[in-house]
Amino acid sequence: MVLKNNDILPGRSCKIILALAVVLLSVLNSCKVSYSFTGASTTGLRTISIQYFQNRASLVQPGLSQSLTDALIDKCKAQTNLNIVNGIGDANFEGEITDYNTKPLTVSAEAVAAMNRFTITVKVKFTNAADPDLSFEQLFSRYEDYDSSKNLSDVEQDLSQKIIEMIVEDIFNRAFVNW
Repeated sequence: MVLKNNDILPGRSCKIILALAVVLLSVLNSCKVSYSFTGASTTGLRTISIQYFQNRASLVQPGLSQSLTDALIDKCKAQTNLNIVNGIGDANFEGEITDYNTKPLTVSAEAVAAMNRFTITVKVKFTNAADPDLSFEQLFSRYEDYDSSKNLSDVEQDLSQKIIEMIVEDIFNRAFVNW
């Protein structure tokens, strides 16, 4: 291949391109990129506190308060780099279980419930000291349906765990993923 004089950039154009490349590389090198695989944003926060969630539902299931509190602590430990503290942290969760019930969902031709709906509702107050605009107070409710031929006591433990996982996911996303 033979190059002609007009195929080669003049010296001045080469210097401009080289200078632009140096500037671009230095700008890119000075940029700080912060990311999270969970999508959780904890900007300005160093500590988190999670208060015990009391069970104030009309039907109180022993152990539910502890399960919910522990699940939220585990989620925050696994998905953030915040230090969990006693007392009040930069981010603070508190709340209570407000509803725990089962109701007939569908009725069969024999006027008997074919499916039941098991629901847990939790009231949460989240305080973000670094950005008070992200603080909230909200009800979170989830349910699971089960066959009415089964007693609640037979499926309660499994359904409670599933519902707690979903509620904790919703609480975490509202607090740190901002949706």
